[in-house]
Amino acid sequence: MSATRYRRFLKLCEEWPRDETKKGRDLGTFLRQRVASAFREGENTQIADPEKCDQMYESLARINGNVYRQRFPRVRDTSFTGITTEECRMLLSESMQQSMDEEKKGLWKSLINRFSFKSSEGGPEKAPEK
Repeated sequence: MSATRYRRFLKLCEEWPRDETKKGRDLGTFLRQRVASAFREGENTQIADPEKCDQMYESLARINGNVYRQRFPRVRDTSFTGITTEECRMLLSESMQQSMDEEKKGLWKSLINRFSFKSSEGGPEKAPEK
């Protein structure tokens, strides 16, 4: 039975879409990593809790099959922020994350320069004692 579970999870991993804009950070990548670690011995892996494993598979299969999206259709494709799905996808993309990281580095450097105490000799200046 373990071989069947393993094959079902492999099929689910193949079907699960990858978001190329989030390299290494998307749910599909996470799922593949978890399946690889859970089934280290492939079809020969002994599952400690087969019932829990089957429940996990069924839950993931329902998500992948858009069961809940069909059961509970959305009136609009926006979130509480008011941005569209495409705008959200763009904000979470790898290129936007890199841009934000660079911005943070620039902000961090400017804060360090602003708050570092320097004397006229170039060394750190002591804070005035009270």
